Parts: sequence; C-alpha cells; structure tokens
Amino acid sequence: MWCDWSLAQLDAASLLGPLCINDVVYAEISVRYDRIEDLDEMLAETGLRIEPIPREALFLAAKVFAQYRKSGGTRGGVLPDFFIGAHAAVSGLSLLTRDTKRFRTYFRSVTLIGPQES
Repeated sequence: MWCDWSLAQLDAASLLGPLCINDVVYAEISVRYDRIEDLDEMLAETGLRIEPIPREALFLAAKVFAQYRKSGGTRGGVLPDFFIGAHAAVSGLSLLTRDTKRFRTYFRSVTLIGPQES
C-alpha cells in the first residue's frame, strides 16, 4: 500500500521539479543495498540528487531536537527526522513523509506531502 502511494507522490512531485535526498536519507536507503555502486546507480537512474545538509539546518535540527527532548520526547531513532525536517525548512523544500505529525509539530514552515495531504 505505502509503496504504491509513495511512488505516485514521487512521480507527481517530479513533474514540479527535481527530486533530492540528503545524506541522512542516503544512509537510510543504503541498508537495502549490498554495494554502494548499486545504490548510486539507482539514484542516477531515478534522477534523485543528493543535496548536502546546510550548517544552518544542522544547527536548527539540534535546537528542535532539544525542544523535543525537553517536552518529554525519547532519544531513540528520531534525530535523523530532525536533520531531514530542518534541511527542508532551511532550504525551502517540500517533504514527502508518512509521519506528518512530528514534522508539522516541529517544522511548521515545511510543505508536507503526506497521506492526509494527498
């Protein structure tokens, strides 16, 4: 179900402009590949660009993560989402995600493409 939805959203977004991922997303995707060359080939074939995370976004991610922790959030597994959300916020990028709640809470300026929005 989610694979088809995600592919449809990526296809629609590709008509509006280039698609990109950052280093964090690259790392998350890489677990599905045995060789870096295979992953890089897939990215080239799909036209996905790798955009570095700006320093301003790294700083924002740390501040927002501290706010999240102060409000009772757990440590495990969420920091990558803050890097991704901060990158989108600082760079004015839209973000495709199924987890719209966290991104909407901490990155209100980001245009989200999620199940509720499609």
